[in-house]
Amino acid sequence: MMRESERLVVRKVLAFTLLYLVLLGVAGRRAGSLQVMIYLGLMALMVPAVYRVHRRWPLQSSQLWCLSIWGLLHLAGGLLASPDPWPAIDSFVLLYSWEMVPGILRYDQVVHAYGFGVSTWVSWHLLRSRLRRQDGGALSPSWPLLAFCVVAGIGFGALNETVEFITTRFLSGTSIGDYENTGWDLVANLLGATLAVLLIRLRSGSSF
Repeated sequence: MMRESERLVVRKVLAFTLLYLVLLGVAGRRAGSLQVMIYLGLMALMVPAVYRVHRRWPLQSSQLWCLSIWGLLHLAGGLLASPDPWPAIDSFVLLYSWEMVPGILRYDQVVHAYGFGVSTWVSWHLLRSRLRRQDGGALSPSWPLLAFCVVAGIGFGALNETVEFITTRFLSGTSIGDYENTGWDLVANLLGATLAVLLIRLRSGSSF
């Protein structure tokens, strides 16, 4: 059972999420972007799924906000244009194409690292919420358990790439990118997941 303070956080996160979904949905419809409409459909599935997980295994307030912000960054990247002063690559001058560090780092890769880092963090939270040591104490972030969480995080990332690949089979002219882009996305997912477990280990006070 959620406390009143937890319900307030859920309502705020939900209101924020629905607001940007409506705004970006309207913008995507006006722009005729079928890709964004597909992402909105996926978000319509993900939001209730996260809520059900939260009801059963309560997530931290910061995790709920991070998940919502991830959705915003993901949708904005596939819809909003990259401002002219920003260097961009390929024929789709969208926010996803913004080279934050020219020739080295793209907005798309940052969002992937962030999002699947958050997924890894949530995976550890859920694992720790469900399992206990033999003496009944809480799990400590051992390297084998954290490695499992990394695999979970990059597994979610692989699922995302699968959805994007299927999208390219049905839609032409998407901003999803080519095989090389997919490879760099997977690398970014791994880096984000690895950084997440390092931060979890560091916050636990365990030595490296």
